[in-house]
Amino acid sequence: MNETLPTLLDIEASGFGRGSYPIEVGIARGDGSGCALLIQPRRDWTHWDPQAERLHGISRERLEREGHPVIQVARWLNDELGGLEKVYSDSWGFDNTWLSLLFHHAGMLPAFRLETLRLLLSEEQQALWYPTREALMAQHGIQRHRAGDDARLLQLTYAHTRALTAWR
Repeated sequence: MNETLPTLLDIEASGFGRGSYPIEVGIARGDGSGCALLIQPRRDWTHWDPQAERLHGISRERLEREGHPVIQVARWLNDELGGLEKVYSDSWGFDNTWLSLLFHHAGMLPAFRLETLRLLLSEEQQALWYPTREALMAQHGIQRHRAGDDARLLQLTYAHTRALTAWR
């Protein structure tokens, strides 16, 4: 890809609503590469929604075993994203809340600003978004509800809808 893509962030969580917390964060960098980290739940993070677990397929036991401490994840995010003015999310309301919770409990401030992906999309891109995303999921065999894959899927969908609308 010749042009730098926007950096995308996605977060998977223990569920939705009050008491939910981040369990995985994934990024898709501007060069198309990506990474994700599981987050070890704090002792006071007790909310667990079995329906959310069925979607993302990550058990609390796995998080306790393989997850990274909150402070380590916050430092990693600042190291990865701190040089960027903005990072984008398709679920800004949820992702920003979980990101704020993560940084609060790490005792840190994010070195980047999270914005809604909609700011980058033209009306034409928005109209093509869902069918393009579904086609890319099938083409690349991407499973939804894992943070790294979801961030990459958002980035691919952005790039494809932008290319499709550039010709109009």
